[in-house]
Amino acid sequence: MMKYRRLGRTGIRVSVIGIGTWQFGGEWGKTFAQAEVDKLLGWGKELGINLLDTAECYGDHLSERMIGGAIAGEREDWVVATKFGHKFKEGFQRDQLWSPDDVREQLEASLRALRTDYVDLYQFHSGSNEVFDQEDLWQMLNDQVQAGKIRHLGISIGGANVYQTRRATEMGASTIQVVYNRLDRAPEEEVLPLCREQDLGVLARVPLASGFLTGKYKPGSRFANPKDVRSRRDEEQVQERLRQVIEIEETEVPHGVPMAPWALAWCLQHPAVTCVIPGCKTVEQVASNASAADLVRNEHPQALD
Repeated sequence: MMKYRRLGRTGIRVSVIGIGTWQFGGEWGKTFAQAEVDKLLGWGKELGINLLDTAECYGDHLSERMIGGAIAGEREDWVVATKFGHKFKEGFQRDQLWSPDDVREQLEASLRALRTDYVDLYQFHSGSNEVFDQEDLWQMLNDQVQAGKIRHLGISIGGANVYQTRRATEMGASTIQVVYNRLDRAPEEEVLPLCREQDLGVLARVPLASGFLTGKYKPGSRFANPKDVRSRRDEEQVQERLRQVIEIEETEVPHGVPMAPWALAWCLQHPAVTCVIPGCKTVEQVASNASAADLVRNEHPQALD
């Protein structure tokens, strides 16, 4: 059964399992049709999932358009989080667009793509500290909150960016999105404690370590598809991670428990983490991800009935 938590100071009730949607933009080795996205999100809703995370650069607003089509007529049933700061280019490239005027245009384009007049969470997307420090950018964003186009602001940090996390409340942000999984534990040192201090909701992205923690891939596996972002990664590092996964599977995952749900539940046991946002390509993966809620204990600072 799905479980729910309070998303930090926003007070929003979110499922502990969300759906990450970078894959809908076409950079994970698969092109999606609208009917496929409709089915994936419809099944997610049936299983109690209510949070979707996307970005303007997952395709040129492509992921957002897919989501907008899938949730048309039921917008109020979903917590929609998107991001700003980049412009999609072919070949896994991005242009950096951080001026207040550029971001305002991105917001309007995201609203059109999502077929909505507001986003629940609008996130600064892995920008440098220099662009983060633009007071006029945050003023514009907070003005959009007042105008009702944004319900809450968040920061999707690159790496374990302590500086941006520490200044989140000051900037008007209520959430942090961060890479956190059993293989990437750097946020435990400073980022996650800072989130608890400020009562920030935490979205853990890449909770399955880009698929490595599903148990599907073994040492020697190759990501050869040039349309899969993983094909660009250092081969030696990939193989080392796959070796680590085998060790984790043998020494930490309980017998009879599938590795992917275990890995999601592992993230959710941290008292700072509100929700994990794994991607999915099939309804079977949606169901597997949702099943992780059954492994999550209710004793959590943000737990709700």
